[in-house]
Amino acid sequence: MHSPPRGPVYAIYYTVLAAVAVPVNLVAIVILSRGRCGLSRCITRYLVSMAVTDLLVILTAVILNRIPGIYFPGSFLSITPVCSLSITLIYASRDSSVWLTVAFTFDRFVAICCQKLKIKYCTERTAAVVIGTVCTLGCFINIPWYFIHEPIYIINNVPWYCRLKEIRYTSPVWAAFQWSDRVLTPCVPFLLILLLNALTVRNILVASRARRRLRAHSNGENQSDPEMESRRKSIVLLFAISGSFILLWMTYVAQFFYERFLTDYKIQGFNDPKFIVLESANMLQLLSCCTNTFIYAVTQSKFREQLKMMVQYPLNVIGKLVQ
Repeated sequence: MHSPPRGPVYAIYYTVLAAVAVPVNLVAIVILSRGRCGLSRCITRYLVSMAVTDLLVILTAVILNRIPGIYFPGSFLSITPVCSLSITLIYASRDSSVWLTVAFTFDRFVAICCQKLKIKYCTERTAAVVIGTVCTLGCFINIPWYFIHEPIYIINNVPWYCRLKEIRYTSPVWAAFQWSDRVLTPCVPFLLILLLNALTVRNILVASRARRRLRAHSNGENQSDPEMESRRKSIVLLFAISGSFILLWMTYVAQFFYERFLTDYKIQGFNDPKFIVLESANMLQLLSCCTNTFIYAVTQSKFREQLKMMVQYPLNVIGKLVQ
C-alpha cells in the first residue's frame, strides 16, 4: 500500500469513511452476535467474522494509516518498524476479509446446490474451523511484508517512513511473493465468487422449475412454497454481499492488470492520472468494508427490527430519566 495521498477530497473521504464504517460494523457485530435475526448459527458465524475483519481493515488501513498520514504526518506511526507493522496488519486483515467473503459464498453454494454435503459442511463447528483457518493463514502469509520495507530517512538514529527495498525489484523470490499476493487477493477470490454465484444461479433455476412443476401437479400453482421462500431469502443475502464485493473490487482488479501489463508504469505524483486511478481503486475497496451492514438492513427484516430496538433503547432510557 502506497503512502497516504494529500488533498481535501482524500481527507474528507477517509474521515467520513472512518466515522461511518466503525459504528456500522460495531452495530452489525452486536446485533448478529445476539442471534435474533432468524439466520442459522452457521451463517451468523460467517457474518460476524466478516464484520470483525471489515472493522479491522478500517482500523488498520484508514484510522492508523490514511488519516494519520493526511492530518498528522511525521507522527510516531511513521517510524519504520511501526509503519512496517501497520502495513502488515493492513494486508492481513484485508486478506482475511476477502477470503471470508469467499468462504461464505462457498458455504451458501454448498447449502443450495449440494444437499448431501450440506448436512456435514454447513454447521456452526465447520464455520468456526474455516474462519479460524482463513484468519490464521491471512496473518501468516503476510508476515514477509514486515521485512520488505526499509526507512526513507534516519534522523538521530530513528528510522522514519517506509519504502520497498531494492531487492523487491531484483529478487525472483520477492517478485513471486508480490505476484502471489495480488493473484490470491483479490484476483482468485473475484473469479471464485463469480463462478460460485453462476453455479448457484444455474442450480436455482433448474430446481425452481422442477419444484414448480411438481407443486402444480400436486397442490396447485397458487400454493406457497416454504422451501423456496427460505432459499430466496438466503439467495438475496448471498447475491447482495457478493455483488457488492465484485462491484467495489472491480476497479482494483482492473488497475492491477493494467499496472502489470503496461511496460512503462511509473507514477509521477499525486496528480498523475495513474495515481488517481490507483487511489480510487483503494477508496472503493475500503468502502466495501462498510456496505454489508446496510445490506443486512435492506434484505433482512429481523435485522431491521433489532436495529430499530437498539436505536430506540437509549432514547427510551433518556425519556424515562427526563420524566
